[in-house]
Amino acid sequence: MKSTILPEPLKPGDLLRVIAPSGALREFAAFEQSIEIWRSRGYRIEVSPDIAHRWGYLAHKDEFRRYQLAAAWQDPDCRGILCARGGFGSTRILENWHWQVNSTPKWLIGFSDITALLWSLYNAGISSVHGPVLTTLADEPDWSIQRLFDWVEGKTLPPLKGCGWGGGVATGILLPGNLTVATHLLSTPIQPNFDGVILALEDVTEAPYRIDRMLTQWRLSGILAKVKGIALGGFTKCEAPAHLPSFSVEEVLRDRLSDLGIPIVSDLPFGHDSPNAALPVGIQVTLDANAGILEIQQ
Repeated sequence: MKSTILPEPLKPGDLLRVIAPSGALREFAAFEQSIEIWRSRGYRIEVSPDIAHRWGYLAHKDEFRRYQLAAAWQDPDCRGILCARGGFGSTRILENWHWQVNSTPKWLIGFSDITALLWSLYNAGISSVHGPVLTTLADEPDWSIQRLFDWVEGKTLPPLKGCGWGGGVATGILLPGNLTVATHLLSTPIQPNFDGVILALEDVTEAPYRIDRMLTQWRLSGILAKVKGIALGGFTKCEAPAHLPSFSVEEVLRDRLSDLGIPIVSDLPFGHDSPNAALPVGIQVTLDANAGILEIQQ
């Protein structure tokens, strides 16, 4: 199993830089409220220039978004990178991208389209956080916000409780992400080694047949035969139109996954709809499919 470096705990007074590596910023009120949450905790927040710029559905041209990421990553005074929002676009800036791994790796926090950055950084041997972006943090319940700060500040995390499907207990390296984005990383240089991994997946606004299509691709690729367990978060707004014949998304998940012979826990509180509990990337966890628990090993 791949081991990762955990960045040093954050503390009030540290400088964090805000970038928009994916889609164009639209939710300005929520964005400002989330920045204020970080500032109220004593952090210095530096927002990238042109954060509100748009280039089609992207936050900026690829070259500028790649420059933003590189500048934040290479800034010796910066301790962490906060992603403004998801959407689409982070995979575009990862073409010919190489992380400059130094002696003081920094935190990277985001989810959804940011999955590509999290997994790319995991391949470079550095842990990050699958957690709220700056357009969603303000909508999180207090316990979820506290969970994020607890992890990046070096504290322990309580287990998450979901619905266990049975299948026993597995220990492995946690690799959380958005199903759609992760599927589009398969057979690319960003695809990680899945041996010994506990895969944690969530998605939003994907019809059941599309969830089926993606999971079938994972099955045909042979990857699901490598993972040690699967943790499922929210699959929200994934209902089929009422007038069309369809399985439910729950039926699709069980049909495509329950015969794998590995521990599976569903309905865990992470994903696009609140709560989106912070999950560390590349850290050893235990998935107990009998009790329905995902526990971070610390």
